[in-house]
Amino acid sequence: MTTLFTRIIDGEIPGRFVWADDTAVAFTTIAPITSGHTLVVPRAEIDQLTDAPDDVLTHVTLVARTIGRALKSAWDAPRAALLVAGFEIPHLHLHVLAAWDEASLTFANARTDVPGAELDAAAERLRTELRAAGHGAHVPRELTSPDL
Repeated sequence: MTTLFTRIIDGEIPGRFVWADDTAVAFTTIAPITSGHTLVVPRAEIDQLTDAPDDVLTHVTLVARTIGRALKSAWDAPRAALLVAGFEIPHLHLHVLAAWDEASLTFANARTDVPGAELDAAAERLRTELRAAGHGAHVPRELTSPDL
């Protein structure tokens, strides 16, 4: 069965893409815990972290580190956080967030009322930071497409 994330990657459902390559994509979430909260997702439908082949897991982790560095820079955050849960969608995904303290890193703090324009602005801010850091080749041409 096709997952929600595959439908986003395939363009059936809108997404705000900040990264794309042959193995993974990254898009900002519609329910951010902190501004710029990004999901790094392998293109392959892998159910969970423990099912991932070593090469895919390594790749998505390295992409998450790159996204984390950009988030720290774009929002002047002292840390980047990485959360892996995966209960809501059976498709491996890494949550990457700008972080100021551990107490705020809970899904209970996810904001579901953020206006679309604010979500767009956060994604563009992250895309700009990724380009400035030399990763422009992996920033999709359009915010709403994973095509390079």
